Amino acid sequence: MSRNKKSTALYPHPFCAGYWRDALAELKDTKMLVFAALIVALRVALKTIIRIPLGPSLDITPAFMANALGAMVYGPVVGALGAVVSDVLGVLLRGDTYFLPYVLTEISGSVIFGLFFYRQKITPTRVILSRFSICLFVNILLQTPIDMLFQYVTYGYNNVVITIPRIFKNLFMFPLESVVLTVFLSAIQPITYRMKLTYNADAKLSFNKKQIALLAVLVLVGVASIFAYLPMHYGNTSLSASYSTEQRIEANRSMDPIIHDKTDDWDDVTTMTCVESAYGKFLSDEVTYNVAVYTVAEGVELDDSIWKLSKSKAAAHESLTRVATATVVVNEKTGEVISFVIE
Repeated sequence: MSRNKKSTALYPHPFCAGYWRDALAELKDTKMLVFAALIVALRVALKTIIRIPLGPSLDITPAFMANALGAMVYGPVVGALGAVVSDVLGVLLRGDTYFLPYVLTEISGSVIFGLFFYRQKITPTRVILSRFSICLFVNILLQTPIDMLFQYVTYGYNNVVITIPRIFKNLFMFPLESVVLTVFLSAIQPITYRMKLTYNADAKLSFNKKQIALLAVLVLVGVASIFAYLPMHYGNTSLSASYSTEQRIEANRSMDPIIHDKTDDWDDVTTMTCVESAYGKFLSDEVTYNVAVYTVAEGVELDDSIWKLSKSKAAAHESLTRVATATVVVNEKTGEVISFVIE
C-alpha cells in the first residue's frame, strides 16, 4: 500500500469502524509488516536474554515495552499475529515444552496495548489503564486458570496456592511498569512520528498533579504488596527446586552428620540423607529442611552419584531403603541446628 493513500486519522477510542478498518489495512502495508517482524525479533530477544532482577522470582523484562511500541504503530490486528509468532519462537529458542493456551496471554497483551495506543493520543492515564488492564485481565484472571490447567495436564494436580503470589507480584510491578512505559513512549513517539509510523504530532507525554498523586498511591500499594508477596514466596517456594548438582550434593551431605549427631539409631549402618524440600523465611537466616533418611545396601559405595540424587530419584534407587523422615531447622549464617524432629 502506498503511503499517500493510507489513512493517517486519529481516533478518540477504538469503538468505531474507521479504527478497525485502518487496523486491518496494516496487513497490506509492507513497511508495517517489516516493522512487525523487527518487533517480534526484539520481543523474543528481550524476553529470552534480558531480565532485570528486583527480588526472588520478581523481575522486569523490557519485552513489554517492545510489545507496546509495536501495538502503538501497527495496532491490535497485526499485534495479535505478531504475538503468536513471538510466543512460538520464544518457546523454541528456550527449549521449553509448548503449551498452546499460553499464547492467549500473549495475544491478549498485544491487543490491549493496541486498543489503548493505536491511532490515539497517548496520555499517562492511557498508559496506566493499559498496564492495569494487562495486570488484572491477562496476568491474573486469564493466566491463573491456564497455569492450573498446565499443572493438571503436566503433573496431574492443581495448586491454587502458587497462583496467589502472582496477584501481589502484579500489584507491585504495575506502578513501576506504568512509569517506565510512560517515559519510554514519551521518548519514542517523536521518533516514530518523524519516521511516519505514527501520526500524532503532539506526542509529548507529561504528568498532571492528579496523575502524579495516583502513581504515588499505586507505588505505596505496590510496596505494601511486595511485603505481602515475599513471605508468601518464601513459604511456598522450595529452595531445593533450583539446586544445581553441586548444591544438591552439598545439601544432602550436610544433613547426614546432623542425623547421626541427634540420634544413634543408625550408628552401625551407612546412611544417605536426601533434602526433599527447603523453605526459607523472609528476612531470616533460618531454613527448614525436610529430609529423607535412607540406609545404603551393603557393598554399595556411597559416592557423589548417590549424594546428588533428588527426592524422586532417591526414592526409586534400588540400593536405598527409606527408614525415616526428619525436619531440620538450621541457621544458615551460623550453622546452628535450631530444631530437629524425626519420624
